[in-house]
Amino acid sequence: MTFVPDVFDPRQYAAGVPYDAYRVLRDHHPVARQDEHEVLGWPAGPGFWAVTRHADVVRVLKDSATYSSHLGATQIRDPDPDDLPFIRRMMLNQDPPGHGRLRRLVSRAFTPRRIDRFERVAQERARTLLAHALETARAADGTVDLVGAVTDDYALLNLADLLGVPETDRKLLLHWTQRVIGYQDPDEAGPQVLDGQGRPVNPRSPAMLRDMFGYARQLAAHKRRFPDDDVMTTLAHDAELAESELEMFFFLLTVAGNDTVRSAAPGGLLALAEHPESYERLRTGEPELPAAVDELLRWHPPVLTFRRTAAVDTELAGRRIRAGDKVVVFHASANRDERVFTDPDRLDLSRAPNPHVSFGDGPHVCLGAHFARLQLRVLYREAMRTLPVLRPAGPPERLVSNFINGIKSLPIQVT
Repeated sequence: MTFVPDVFDPRQYAAGVPYDAYRVLRDHHPVARQDEHEVLGWPAGPGFWAVTRHADVVRVLKDSATYSSHLGATQIRDPDPDDLPFIRRMMLNQDPPGHGRLRRLVSRAFTPRRIDRFERVAQERARTLLAHALETARAADGTVDLVGAVTDDYALLNLADLLGVPETDRKLLLHWTQRVIGYQDPDEAGPQVLDGQGRPVNPRSPAMLRDMFGYARQLAAHKRRFPDDDVMTTLAHDAELAESELEMFFFLLTVAGNDTVRSAAPGGLLALAEHPESYERLRTGEPELPAAVDELLRWHPPVLTFRRTAAVDTELAGRRIRAGDKVVVFHASANRDERVFTDPDRLDLSRAPNPHVSFGDGPHVCLGAHFARLQLRVLYREAMRTLPVLRPAGPPERLVSNFINGIKSLPIQVT
């Protein structure tokens, strides 16, 4: 019998996404049992089913009646049972019809006028950050860390503008994102917080989110007194939205809204730097930028995995799954499935069709996908204008995470 690779251990992702292991799973164990061993101070869990083929990933994501986001939330590790009712309040961790109601409420905040204004601001920001990065490189040896110089600030400041966070408070958004998203990486999360029994405290627990939620309430109160053209003003004035729901929206938009672009942008720039002929073709206008953005998202999906919990006994790819089992979909594996994508390990900026699942599928497809694509289009367009040369200047430093496909530093030669 073919060996079943471990694709759980978050430490291996610091060396790169394990695409070879994913292929073994797709070919021989498309729904594979994975041990959830103790690692990085986090206790062992009961294990889960890893779903790696595109068709099965889509099936799980679309069938919320069988594969629930609500029962055990959406992270691989089980939350503390005492925290689960709190975590379930987030839209991400709900099933229809409750999920649909919350999604409709927050969608009201994204008006066409706000989108137009947002694109203009993002374009000017990308132009300024890239010009500064070029100056920094010229003053040094022709290289610059595009994460530190461009993409972290680009994602953070765009999100702050969209939410309406004052300039003096904007670094708080990055701090909260690092704490919640990068909790498996000691460089990102900082010192581990332990409970009375010496166990690590989940960064999504009420205790760890108290400061963020307190800030959300203060910001909402400020927006009611001093309304502006931003998302928090719209949410703060929505009579259908309970205060607890508004807090959860602020959490979701802060973390997901920041880290999607924060992860995808350097991944796309790295892919272009590693494929200079593709970058040159893109700079000459062929292929078209929207298609290129989707191929770069397929190539480097910002989210690696999402968890569901089986609501009933079922079967998937010939494996019997019991009610209560954890079922984890692997987006990055589905995006390289040879059953769907021709020559999937080749970067093809003209690829069409391109049914990647980097933003998920089904009822939980990413609410901010349109805004993420917009930001990426703007950033890549300005990069092509400002940086005619884009070459790797050393290996990227990757996030220790089996959830987010993050890049912590990206040394690039730009002159």
